[in-house]
Amino acid sequence: MKKIKYLIALSVMIGVALSCSDDFIDLDPKGATLEGNYYKNETEAFSGLIAVYDVMKKHTGGFENMVTFLNAGSDDFYAGGGGATDGTGIQSFSNYSITEATMPGSYWNDYFQGVFRANLLLSKLPAVPMDDTKKARFEAEAKALRAYYYFELVRTFRNVPLFTSLLAPTDIYNVTQATPEEVYAQIETDLTDALNVLPATLDVSTEAGRLSKGSVQALLGKVYLYEGKNSQAAEQFAVVNGTPGGTSVYGYRLLGNYADLWVPANKYNSESILESSHNSTSQASWGNWGSGSDEGNSMSQMIGPRGFQRLTNAAPDLAGGWSFNTVTPSLHDALVGDPRYNATILDMAALQSAGSANYSPGYMDTGWFLKKYLPLTTDRTTSGGVIELNYGINSYVIRLADTYLMEAEALGATGPRAQALLDAVRTRVGLPSVPVSMAAIMNERRLELAGEGHRWFDLVRTGQAPTVLGPKGFTAGKNEIWPIPLNELSNTKLVQNPNY
Repeated sequence: MKKIKYLIALSVMIGVALSCSDDFIDLDPKGATLEGNYYKNETEAFSGLIAVYDVMKKHTGGFENMVTFLNAGSDDFYAGGGGATDGTGIQSFSNYSITEATMPGSYWNDYFQGVFRANLLLSKLPAVPMDDTKKARFEAEAKALRAYYYFELVRTFRNVPLFTSLLAPTDIYNVTQATPEEVYAQIETDLTDALNVLPATLDVSTEAGRLSKGSVQALLGKVYLYEGKNSQAAEQFAVVNGTPGGTSVYGYRLLGNYADLWVPANKYNSESILESSHNSTSQASWGNWGSGSDEGNSMSQMIGPRGFQRLTNAAPDLAGGWSFNTVTPSLHDALVGDPRYNATILDMAALQSAGSANYSPGYMDTGWFLKKYLPLTTDRTTSGGVIELNYGINSYVIRLADTYLMEAEALGATGPRAQALLDAVRTRVGLPSVPVSMAAIMNERRLELAGEGHRWFDLVRTGQAPTVLGPKGFTAGKNEIWPIPLNELSNTKLVQNPNY
């Protein structure tokens, strides 16, 4: 568990700048370079930018990734895994026994690592001899990434310190928390600044994985929505979304086939707005596990059934897994009869009953598994390293169906445009129109985005969490935010969140 003082030390080292995406750039680190001797040219500044991007893999990378954790806290999934002590953090979040001692420290310090990397780059860029246009783009990307990391921090921990520049190591013990309003104001400023600079479109062959004007505008709309600034959110989303069902000014368009969203090779497609990029070529081994230096999609390994054996061609040729995020009966029953069921849920119990496959039931097994991001044997790495840590399957942070439904919500779930946005999501999968309402939008979000890490936040921000998650142990006035990890509090002026 790293403390902020460690991140200060890390911020004066370049460290390892691994690739966010094999389509973006691949760097072969030769060791650490002192900060004072680095950032001498554009190449080194670009390496520093990649280091800022690298933290985005937290979305589905590593055992303590965001999506698997958030799924476990929702009503749609159990923690699962090998037993009640398999990942104390995820288990305690799933049943709401979580404390400052069981809260995994990485959810705090990984994102602060991203903040410090962004601040370091921003402090060095003015003196780097390079083209001014490129420099402005690097600065915009660093600001937008800092905003993204702070958005993750403020909507999970709420009361966090605000850093917009580097601190001396001696100052870190005197840091206090900012108000959420101050943090959100900085997020808005960073995203607005970036929006004015970034390109509207990207060359996917050379720039895949980088931020564009569209991805930043979608994120800004989401930030406004979480702040309750609905009119401003709707204004941003209207540009991102364009005509419902059509192609927006940024080239975004719903895929015709819902199942195509989950084809691993279909990265950076027309529906993708912001992705967490992974690759299968980092050659990560178990020595990298837990260090953040592995680049694969760990969620893919985590959600597969344990001891999978394919007996007939009726079963998918899965690469196996650790049985985390088993599907609850509530989500299963909600999706039965929905056209998205087969792309979302793998019914292992049915396959086993039919003699098509076997598996070893894990903890809180229901026989149903999240199918999105499940790896096939064809997805196994051939580039070295252990198979489990090197799945190159990307995951969506924001996609167009998500922004359609967020805009419909921001419009107050009323009016012709809100109806058209909801209809477009349903029409894509062959479902008829239903009258737009907040309940209809929330239900559509649950089914359309199942297992993508949105459900817990949706329940919390709309005030439904105490009722829906109460049976799992959720306590109103407490569990809407996470406890600050214990190690972050010692010898500092940071104050623990209420009721922990």
